[in-house]
Amino acid sequence: MMRVMIVDDEEDALDLLEILLGQIGGVEVAGRYVNPIQAIDALTQSPVDAVFLDNQMPGMKGTEAARMIRSMIPQIPIVFTTAYAEYAVEAFEIQSTDYLLKPFTKDRLQNTVARIKQTLSESVGQTRQSASAASTVNCLGGFHIGVRGDANKALAWKTKKEKELCAFLIHHEGKSVNTASIIEALWPGYDLNKAKTYLYTCLSYLRRSLAEHHIPIHIRKADQGFVAELDGLAVDATEFERLLRGVMSEEAMDERTYDTMNRMYKGEYMEACDFGWATARQLEIKASYVRALRKGYAYFRRQGNRALAADGMQNVLSLVPDSEIDGRELIKLHLETGNRNEAYRVCLQLENAVRNQLGAELEEETLELIRQTRDKTERQAR
Repeated sequence: MMRVMIVDDEEDALDLLEILLGQIGGVEVAGRYVNPIQAIDALTQSPVDAVFLDNQMPGMKGTEAARMIRSMIPQIPIVFTTAYAEYAVEAFEIQSTDYLLKPFTKDRLQNTVARIKQTLSESVGQTRQSASAASTVNCLGGFHIGVRGDANKALAWKTKKEKELCAFLIHHEGKSVNTASIIEALWPGYDLNKAKTYLYTCLSYLRRSLAEHHIPIHIRKADQGFVAELDGLAVDATEFERLLRGVMSEEAMDERTYDTMNRMYKGEYMEACDFGWATARQLEIKASYVRALRKGYAYFRRQGNRALAADGMQNVLSLVPDSEIDGRELIKLHLETGNRNEAYRVCLQLENAVRNQLGAELEEETLELIRQTRDKTERQAR
Protein backbone atom coordinates (compact mmCIF):
# COMPACT_ATOMS: atom_id res chain seq x y z
CA MET A 1 0.00 0.00 0.00
CA MET A 2 1.46 3.35 -1.09
CA ARG A 3 1.04 6.10 1.55
CA VAL A 4 0.56 9.65 0.24
CA MET A 5 0.02 13.16 1.58
CA ILE A 6 -2.32 15.54 -0.26
CA VAL A 7 -2.09 19.33 0.17
CA ASP A 8 -4.53 21.88 -1.26
CA ASP A 9 -6.09 25.02 0.18
CA GLU A 10 -9.54 23.95 -1.07
CA GLU A 11 -11.35 21.19 0.83
CA ASP A 12 -13.40 20.29 -2.27
CA ALA A 13 -10.19 19.68 -4.23
CA LEU A 14 -8.86 17.45 -1.41
CA ASP A 15 -12.11 15.50 -1.33
CA LEU A 16 -12.06 14.90 -5.11
CA LEU A 17 -8.41 13.83 -5.13
CA GLU A 18 -8.95 11.45 -2.21
CA ILE A 19 -11.98 9.90 -3.95
CA LEU A 20 -10.07 9.38 -7.21
CA LEU A 21 -7.09 7.84 -5.39
CA GLY A 22 -9.47 5.52 -3.56
CA GLN A 23 -11.02 4.42 -6.87
CA ILE A 24 -7.57 3.66 -8.32
CA GLY A 25 -6.74 1.47 -5.30
CA GLY A 26 -3.46 0.58 -3.64
CA VAL A 27 -3.12 4.10 -2.25
CA GLU A 28 -3.68 5.26 1.32
CA VAL A 29 -4.13 8.98 2.05
CA ALA A 30 -2.05 9.21 5.20
CA GLY A 31 -2.58 12.95 5.62
CA ARG A 32 -4.51 15.82 4.04
CA TYR A 33 -3.78 19.49 4.67
CA VAL A 34 -4.98 22.89 3.57
CA ASN A 35 -1.92 24.53 5.13
CA PRO A 36 1.46 23.65 3.50
CA ILE A 37 3.43 24.63 6.62
CA GLN A 38 1.45 22.15 8.73
CA ALA A 39 2.00 19.53 6.02
CA ILE A 40 5.77 20.04 6.12
CA ASP A 41 5.76 19.81 9.91
CA ALA A 42 3.78 16.56 9.70
CA LEU A 43 6.37 15.08 7.34
CA THR A 44 9.04 15.39 10.04
CA GLN A 45 6.93 13.13 12.25
CA SER A 46 5.28 10.75 9.78
CA PRO A 47 6.98 10.35 6.38
CA VAL A 48 4.99 9.16 3.37
CA ASP A 49 5.82 7.63 -0.02
CA ALA A 50 4.69 10.63 -2.12
CA VAL A 51 3.20 14.14 -1.87
CA PHE A 52 0.43 15.64 -4.06
CA LEU A 53 0.74 19.41 -3.85
CA ASP A 54 -1.33 22.34 -5.12
CA ASN A 55 0.69 25.39 -6.13
CA GLN A 56 -1.49 28.44 -5.50
CA MET A 57 -1.96 28.46 -1.73
CA PRO A 58 -2.00 31.33 0.80
CA GLY A 59 1.12 31.73 2.91
CA MET A 60 3.41 29.57 0.78
CA LYS A 61 3.42 28.53 -2.86
CA GLY A 62 3.52 24.85 -3.68
CA THR A 63 6.89 25.25 -5.39
CA GLU A 64 8.35 26.77 -2.20
CA ALA A 65 6.89 23.96 -0.12
CA ALA A 66 8.29 21.41 -2.60
CA ARG A 67 11.81 22.83 -2.26
CA MET A 68 11.59 22.53 1.54
CA ILE A 69 10.31 18.97 1.26
CA ARG A 70 13.13 18.14 -1.17
CA SER A 71 15.71 19.43 1.34
CA MET A 72 14.23 17.18 4.02
CA ILE A 73 13.53 14.05 1.94
CA PRO A 74 15.57 14.34 -1.30
CA GLN A 75 14.14 11.30 -3.14
CA ILE A 76 10.43 11.64 -2.35
CA PRO A 77 8.10 11.79 -5.40
CA ILE A 78 6.25 15.13 -5.61
CA VAL A 79 3.24 15.65 -7.88
CA PHE A 80 1.83 19.13 -8.54
CA THR A 81 -1.95 19.43 -8.90
CA THR A 82 -2.74 22.93 -10.17
CA ALA A 83 -4.93 24.96 -12.51
CA TYR A 84 -1.94 27.02 -13.70
CA ALA A 85 0.34 25.80 -16.49
CA GLU A 86 2.94 28.55 -16.06
CA TYR A 87 4.65 26.85 -13.09
CA ALA A 88 5.51 23.70 -15.05
CA VAL A 89 9.10 24.80 -15.78
CA GLU A 90 9.81 25.53 -12.11
CA ALA A 91 8.22 22.21 -11.17
CA PHE A 92 10.55 20.50 -13.63
CA GLU A 93 13.56 22.20 -12.01
CA ILE A 94 12.42 20.82 -8.63
CA GLN A 95 12.39 17.38 -10.30
CA SER A 96 8.70 16.75 -9.69
CA THR A 97 7.38 13.34 -10.71
CA ASP A 98 4.39 14.83 -12.54
CA TYR A 99 2.43 18.04 -13.16
CA LEU A 100 -1.37 17.56 -13.26
CA LEU A 101 -3.48 20.38 -14.64
CA LYS A 102 -6.91 20.68 -13.07
CA PRO A 103 -9.38 19.31 -13.89
CA PHE A 104 -7.61 16.00 -14.51
CA THR A 105 -9.21 12.63 -15.17
CA LYS A 106 -9.00 9.41 -13.20
CA ASP A 107 -7.03 7.80 -16.06
CA ARG A 108 -4.50 10.64 -16.03
CA LEU A 109 -4.12 10.29 -12.26
CA GLN A 110 -3.78 6.51 -12.60
CA ASN A 111 -0.81 7.00 -14.95
CA THR A 112 0.81 9.24 -12.34
CA VAL A 113 0.25 6.70 -9.55
CA ALA A 114 1.74 3.95 -11.72
CA ARG A 115 4.80 6.12 -12.39
CA ILE A 116 5.26 6.76 -8.65
CA LYS A 117 4.95 3.05 -7.87
CA GLN A 118 7.57 2.28 -10.51
CA THR A 119 9.90 4.87 -8.99
CA LEU A 120 9.37 3.42 -5.52
CA SER A 121 9.97 -0.12 -6.80
CA GLU A 122 13.27 0.93 -8.39
CA SER A 123 14.23 2.72 -5.18
CA VAL A 124 13.57 -0.44 -3.13
CA GLY A 125 15.76 -2.44 -5.51
CA GLN A 126 18.57 0.09 -5.19
CA THR A 127 18.14 0.10 -1.42
CA ARG A 128 18.48 -3.67 -1.24
CA GLN A 129 21.63 -3.51 -3.37
CA SER A 130 22.90 -0.80 -1.06
CA ALA A 131 22.16 -2.96 1.97
CA SER A 132 24.27 -5.80 0.58
CA ALA A 133 27.10 -3.41 -0.29
CA ALA A 134 27.02 -1.55 3.03
CA SER A 135 28.61 -2.70 6.25
CA THR A 136 26.44 -3.69 9.18
CA VAL A 137 25.22 -1.27 11.79
CA ASN A 138 28.04 -1.48 14.31
CA CYS A 139 27.17 -1.19 18.00
CA LEU A 140 30.10 -3.18 19.42
CA GLY A 141 33.15 -1.05 20.14
CA GLY A 142 31.16 2.16 19.68
CA PHE A 143 28.36 3.11 17.30
CA HIS A 144 28.70 3.80 13.61
CA ILE A 145 27.07 2.94 10.30
CA GLY A 146 29.17 2.05 7.28
CA VAL A 147 28.56 4.03 4.09
CA ARG A 148 27.64 2.07 0.96
CA GLY A 149 30.63 1.07 -1.14
CA ASP A 150 33.19 1.80 1.57
CA ALA A 151 32.92 -0.29 4.73
CA ASN A 152 35.76 1.71 6.28
CA LYS A 153 33.89 5.00 5.93
CA ALA A 154 31.36 5.78 8.63
CA LEU A 155 28.30 7.98 8.30
CA ALA A 156 29.11 11.50 9.50
CA TRP A 157 26.68 12.91 12.06
CA LYS A 158 25.59 16.54 12.01
CA THR A 159 25.17 16.57 15.80
CA LYS A 160 25.89 14.21 18.69
CA LYS A 161 22.18 14.00 19.44
CA GLU A 162 21.41 12.91 15.87
CA LYS A 163 23.83 10.03 16.40
CA GLU A 164 22.34 9.18 19.80
CA LEU A 165 18.78 9.29 18.46
CA CYS A 166 19.71 6.86 15.69
CA ALA A 167 21.47 4.56 18.17
CA PHE A 168 18.52 4.74 20.60
CA LEU A 169 15.94 3.76 17.97
CA ILE A 170 18.16 0.92 16.65
CA HIS A 171 18.71 -0.20 20.25
CA HIS A 172 14.97 -0.96 20.45
CA GLU A 173 15.24 -3.37 17.49
CA GLY A 174 12.24 -2.44 15.36
CA LYS A 175 9.94 -1.65 18.29
CA SER A 176 8.12 1.66 18.53
CA VAL A 177 9.39 4.03 21.23
CA ASN A 178 7.00 6.71 22.44
CA THR A 179 8.04 10.33 22.24
CA ALA A 180 8.08 10.79 26.03
CA SER A 181 10.56 7.91 26.45
CA ILE A 182 12.85 9.31 23.75
CA ILE A 183 12.86 12.75 25.38
CA GLU A 184 13.45 11.28 28.85
CA ALA A 185 16.44 9.30 27.56
CA LEU A 186 18.05 11.97 25.36
CA TRP A 187 16.94 15.28 26.88
CA PRO A 188 16.25 14.60 30.58
CA GLY A 189 15.25 17.68 32.54
CA TYR A 190 14.66 19.81 29.44
CA ASP A 191 11.57 21.96 28.92
CA LEU A 192 9.09 19.69 27.09
CA ASN A 193 8.44 22.06 24.19
CA LYS A 194 12.14 22.69 23.64
CA ALA A 195 12.87 18.98 23.86
CA LYS A 196 10.22 18.24 21.22
CA THR A 197 11.76 20.86 18.95
CA TYR A 198 15.19 19.28 19.38
CA LEU A 199 13.71 15.84 18.70
CA TYR A 200 12.01 16.88 15.45
CA THR A 201 15.16 18.69 14.31
CA CYS A 202 17.25 15.58 14.95
CA LEU A 203 14.69 13.43 13.15
CA SER A 204 14.91 15.70 10.12
CA TYR A 205 18.74 15.58 10.15
CA LEU A 206 18.73 11.82 10.60
CA ARG A 207 16.28 11.07 7.79
CA ARG A 208 18.23 13.32 5.44
CA SER A 209 21.57 11.71 6.33
CA LEU A 210 20.22 8.20 5.81
CA ALA A 211 18.54 9.11 2.50
CA GLU A 212 21.59 10.91 1.10
CA HIS A 213 23.76 7.83 1.65
CA HIS A 214 21.09 5.32 0.56
CA ILE A 215 21.18 3.58 3.93
CA PRO A 216 18.09 1.35 4.28
CA ILE A 217 17.01 2.54 7.71
CA HIS A 218 13.57 4.12 7.72
CA ILE A 219 12.46 6.26 10.67
CA ARG A 220 8.67 6.15 10.82
CA LYS A 221 5.95 7.53 13.05
CA ALA A 222 4.34 4.68 15.01
CA ASP A 223 1.69 4.82 17.75
CA GLN A 224 2.75 7.65 20.06
CA GLY A 225 6.39 7.68 18.98
CA PHE A 226 8.86 6.49 16.36
CA VAL A 227 10.41 3.28 15.09
CA ALA A 228 13.58 2.49 13.08
CA GLU A 229 12.86 -0.08 10.38
CA LEU A 230 15.93 -1.81 8.93
CA ASP A 231 15.44 -3.18 5.43
CA GLY A 232 17.74 -6.20 5.52
CA LEU A 233 20.54 -4.34 7.31
CA ALA A 234 22.13 -6.41 10.08
CA VAL A 235 23.09 -5.08 13.51
CA ASP A 236 26.33 -6.62 14.77
CA ALA A 237 25.24 -6.68 18.43
CA THR A 238 22.06 -8.58 17.57
CA GLU A 239 24.00 -11.08 15.46
CA PHE A 240 26.56 -11.49 18.25
CA GLU A 241 23.86 -12.14 20.86
CA ARG A 242 22.28 -14.74 18.57
CA LEU A 243 25.66 -16.49 18.21
CA LEU A 244 26.21 -16.49 21.98
CA ARG A 245 22.80 -18.07 22.58
CA GLY A 246 23.73 -20.79 20.11
CA VAL A 247 27.07 -21.37 21.84
CA MET A 248 25.44 -21.74 25.24
CA SER A 249 22.76 -24.11 23.93
CA GLU A 250 25.29 -26.54 22.42
CA GLU A 251 27.37 -28.97 24.46
CA ALA A 252 30.46 -28.75 22.26
CA MET A 253 32.29 -25.76 20.78
CA ASP A 254 34.29 -26.07 17.57
CA GLU A 255 37.27 -23.89 16.75
CA ARG A 256 35.48 -22.14 13.90
CA THR A 257 32.66 -20.96 16.16
CA TYR A 258 35.16 -19.88 18.79
CA ASP A 259 37.12 -17.82 16.23
CA THR A 260 33.93 -16.25 14.85
CA MET A 261 32.79 -15.29 18.33
CA ASN A 262 36.08 -13.56 19.13
CA ARG A 263 36.26 -11.86 15.74
CA MET A 264 32.75 -10.42 16.11
CA TYR A 265 33.44 -8.90 19.52
CA LYS A 266 34.95 -5.49 18.67
CA GLY A 267 34.45 -4.04 22.13
CA GLU A 268 31.65 -3.19 24.55
CA TYR A 269 28.15 -2.31 23.37
CA MET A 270 28.03 1.42 22.49
CA GLU A 271 31.54 1.72 23.96
CA ALA A 272 32.74 5.25 24.80
CA CYS A 273 29.45 6.77 23.58
CA ASP A 274 28.31 7.79 27.08
CA PHE A 275 24.72 6.64 26.45
CA GLY A 276 23.27 5.95 29.90
CA TRP A 277 20.30 4.05 28.44
CA ALA A 278 22.73 1.52 26.87
CA THR A 279 24.42 0.47 30.13
CA ALA A 280 22.13 -2.46 30.98
CA ARG A 281 22.51 -4.11 27.58
CA GLN A 282 26.24 -3.35 27.59
CA LEU A 283 26.68 -5.29 30.83
CA GLU A 284 24.40 -8.08 29.63
CA ILE A 285 26.33 -8.65 26.39
CA LYS A 286 29.66 -8.54 28.18
CA ALA A 287 28.48 -11.07 30.79
CA SER A 288 27.14 -13.38 28.07
CA TYR A 289 30.45 -13.23 26.21
CA VAL A 290 32.38 -14.03 29.40
CA ARG A 291 30.15 -17.06 30.05
CA ALA A 292 30.71 -18.29 26.49
CA LEU A 293 34.50 -17.87 26.86
CA ARG A 294 34.49 -19.81 30.12
CA LYS A 295 32.53 -22.55 28.43
CA GLY A 296 35.08 -22.59 25.62
CA TYR A 297 37.92 -22.79 28.13
CA ALA A 298 36.34 -25.77 29.90
CA TYR A 299 35.55 -27.57 26.65
CA PHE A 300 38.97 -27.09 25.05
CA ARG A 301 40.72 -28.09 28.26
CA ARG A 302 38.73 -31.33 28.39
CA GLN A 303 39.67 -31.96 24.77
CA GLY A 304 43.35 -31.46 25.57
CA ASN A 305 43.58 -28.30 23.44
CA ARG A 306 45.44 -26.27 26.04
CA ALA A 307 46.42 -23.50 23.63
CA LEU A 308 42.80 -22.58 22.89
CA ALA A 309 41.85 -23.12 26.53
CA ALA A 310 44.55 -20.62 27.58
CA ASP A 311 43.45 -18.18 24.86
CA GLY A 312 39.84 -18.34 26.05
CA MET A 313 40.74 -17.70 29.68
CA GLN A 314 43.10 -14.86 28.74
CA ASN A 315 40.19 -13.26 26.86
CA VAL A 316 38.08 -13.60 30.00
CA LEU A 317 40.73 -11.78 32.03
CA SER A 318 40.92 -9.01 29.44
CA LEU A 319 37.23 -8.38 30.15
CA VAL A 320 37.25 -8.97 33.93
CA PRO A 321 40.91 -8.51 34.94
CA ASP A 322 40.15 -8.67 38.69
CA SER A 323 38.48 -12.11 38.52
CA GLU A 324 40.71 -14.16 40.81
CA ILE A 325 38.95 -17.46 40.16
CA ASP A 326 39.60 -17.11 36.43
CA GLY A 327 43.13 -15.88 37.03
CA ARG A 328 43.92 -18.92 39.18
CA GLU A 329 42.60 -21.25 36.46
CA LEU A 330 44.91 -19.69 33.88
CA ILE A 331 47.93 -19.76 36.20
CA LYS A 332 47.35 -23.47 36.90
CA LEU A 333 46.98 -24.21 33.20
CA HIS A 334 50.28 -22.51 32.36
CA LEU A 335 52.02 -24.37 35.21
CA GLU A 336 50.66 -27.69 33.92
CA THR A 337 52.17 -27.00 30.50
CA GLY A 338 55.50 -25.99 32.05
CA ASN A 339 55.10 -22.38 30.92
CA ARG A 340 56.18 -20.76 34.20
CA ASN A 341 56.96 -17.36 32.65
CA GLU A 342 53.42 -17.04 31.33
CA ALA A 343 52.05 -18.20 34.68
CA TYR A 344 54.09 -15.55 36.46
CA ARG A 345 52.94 -12.88 33.97
CA VAL A 346 49.31 -13.71 34.83
CA CYS A 347 50.20 -13.47 38.54
CA LEU A 348 51.53 -9.94 38.06
CA GLN A 349 48.52 -9.00 35.92
CA LEU A 350 46.13 -10.28 38.60
CA GLU A 351 48.00 -8.52 41.43
CA ASN A 352 47.90 -5.23 39.55
CA ALA A 353 44.17 -5.50 38.78
CA VAL A 354 43.10 -6.40 42.33
CA ARG A 355 45.54 -4.41 44.46
CA ASN A 356 46.37 -1.36 42.37
CA GLN A 357 43.21 -0.84 40.35
CA LEU A 358 40.53 -2.28 42.66
CA GLY A 359 42.30 -1.35 45.91
CA ALA A 360 41.56 -4.74 47.49
CA GLU A 361 43.58 -7.60 48.92
CA LEU A 362 44.05 -10.88 47.09
CA GLU A 363 42.36 -14.02 48.40
CA GLU A 364 44.61 -16.41 50.37
CA GLU A 365 44.23 -19.13 47.74
CA THR A 366 45.47 -16.68 45.09
CA LEU A 367 48.37 -15.51 47.26
CA GLU A 368 49.51 -19.10 47.86
CA LEU A 369 49.39 -19.87 44.13
CA ILE A 370 51.36 -16.71 43.34
CA ARG A 371 54.03 -17.68 45.91
CA GLN A 372 54.35 -21.14 44.40
CA THR A 373 54.61 -19.71 40.91
CA ARG A 374 57.19 -17.14 41.94
CA ASP A 375 59.32 -19.80 43.70
CA LYS A 376 59.21 -22.13 40.68
CA THR A 377 60.07 -19.26 38.33
CA GLU A 378 63.03 -18.18 40.48
CA ARG A 379 64.34 -21.76 40.74
CA GLN A 380 64.08 -22.11 36.99
CA ALA A 381 66.01 -18.86 36.54
CA ARG A 382 68.89 -20.22 38.64
